[in-house]
Amino acid sequence: MNQIYNGGCACGNIRYKITEEPIFMNDCQCRDCQRMSGTGHGSYLTFPSRKSVSLEGKTANFDMVGDSGNTKTSSFCPKCGSPVYMTFAAMPELFTIHAASLNDPNLYKPQAVTYTIKGLSWDHLNPAVSKFEKMPPM
Repeated sequence: MNQIYNGGCACGNIRYKITEEPIFMNDCQCRDCQRMSGTGHGSYLTFPSRKSVSLEGKTANFDMVGDSGNTKTSSFCPKCGSPVYMTFAAMPELFTIHAASLNDPNLYKPQAVTYTIKGLSWDHLNPAVSKFEKMPPM
């Protein structure tokens, strides 16, 4: 039986339940993730299909253009401002959640650090995790 991933925003306005396993868990040090998290990186779990995701509540969204030139959409709570998930125009089936939005953040087990080329000297991540200057091929 698969683990169920539950979570949402800080105020409880946005809730999700995901019934499949993530295909990738990473810390990302790109500037967009630094700005969205308010620190040196963002931590994410990416799931292969939106079909396994149930959402409650209405998010606010904003689009960013990544290094690839593709649009990524960040969805956050309009009430408390917590970032909850991201989607990607070039990979519409993928669904990525912010690790800290999980009810149990200990379910997050980073497999890689991406965009180390943008990493900040004070942002120290697990040295045992694979590191990539940009996004590795999936």
